[in-house]
Amino acid sequence: MNVVSLMMWLLVGAIAGWLAGKIMKGRGFGLFGDIIIGIVGSVVGGYMLGGFLSSLGMLGSLITAVIGAVLLIFVVGLIAKR
Repeated sequence: MNVVSLMMWLLVGAIAGWLAGKIMKGRGFGLFGDIIIGIVGSVVGGYMLGGFLSSLGMLGSLITAVIGAVLLIFVVGLIAKR
């Protein structure tokens, strides 16, 4: 992985985490937290969707990451309530 790929991965993670925080009504975790949530969410989303949106390129990656991050924030919210 080169530097440009790493920067794009972090950028997609940050945007996905931020969007997921907005979708989940302001449950953002700050810049670094959003990046972590977005990256982990992209892994979760990729596992769930199995590359279903990969034909859309970067937009498909972003949508997949947002879906995974929203699910991750939802699960973390359920665990935190207990």
